[in-house]
Amino acid sequence: MNIKTKLRWGILGAARINERLLPAIVEASNAKLVAIASRRSGAAAQTLAQYAPHQQNVQTYDNLEALLDDAEVEAVYLPLANHEHAEWALRAIERGKHVLCEKPMALTVADIEAIKTAASAHKVTVMEGFMYRFHPQHARVQELIRLGTIGEVRSVRASYSFMMRPARIYRLIESVERGGGAMWDIGCYAIHSARMFFDEDPVAVTAMAKYVESGADVTTSGIIDFGAGKYAHFDFSFERARRCEYEIIGTKGGIKCHTVWQLPGDVPVISWWTEDGRHCEERLPADNHFRLEIEHFSACVLNGNEPSLSLDDAKANCQIIVAALQSAAQGRVVKLAE
Repeated sequence: MNIKTKLRWGILGAARINERLLPAIVEASNAKLVAIASRRSGAAAQTLAQYAPHQQNVQTYDNLEALLDDAEVEAVYLPLANHEHAEWALRAIERGKHVLCEKPMALTVADIEAIKTAASAHKVTVMEGFMYRFHPQHARVQELIRLGTIGEVRSVRASYSFMMRPARIYRLIESVERGGGAMWDIGCYAIHSARMFFDEDPVAVTAMAKYVESGADVTTSGIIDFGAGKYAHFDFSFERARRCEYEIIGTKGGIKCHTVWQLPGDVPVISWWTEDGRHCEERLPADNHFRLEIEHFSACVLNGNEPSLSLDDAKANCQIIVAALQSAAQGRVVKLAE
């Protein structure tokens, strides 16, 4: 009996994220890049030549539908504009393709419900692409918490930012309702990483934001209330120096992840302290979380396992994002549960 060892991938779009993602598919031990498509004439071929110039036998298309009709493609990575994610994820699912969708999965919980229903009906695997979660540094942070190093988690602060450059101005063209702005681009990381350390479901969200003329937010801050005095503070901006970190405070100490968005050659650093006077800075092995994400998803499909990031997790994240945007727009606390 032949045991399949590589999942055949297609990329549905020539977005900038391919600088990281396309080489990750090529490098992954259990993946094979077979196609890339773009609606811009020649863009797929140009992207392939730029990020994997020596890769052979990869089909390029100037039509997204053509890639979905390609029988060689078993799974697609979907990096289109945020407001297109749900539509194209459903189109791919209906063609029987497995889908790794760049965050956010969709702009509404209802759309994610529809994706979940379709994935079940067509027996395909679908996951939201939060690549950072596959870096081993976060498993080390969770291990420290399980060991009781900092006691019971009481608060988390997640801060993500960078100065907007002209090449990224497209992020501000659409309003938040259409997936534009800081919330859907980097805020979803802040909320996702903060949620990682609470077992409880959130009960309320409050937020405030600064907007540009298009209706996109450029800076947003807020608090997620998990009940019983447990809070997650999130802060993100396109108008501040680069930051991608989270800090967890417990009843006995704290842990900080200094750089969440790791480049493949970066040395991850986490630090922790306790009230009894212990202080430690840990330097961990460098790794590529994009490649690890591709290998995880490919292994799930090949072995029939569920991804570690479920569609219920995607729904939970989306619910908080939508509530935070509502809170910022209306200037009030938005309750999630009674």
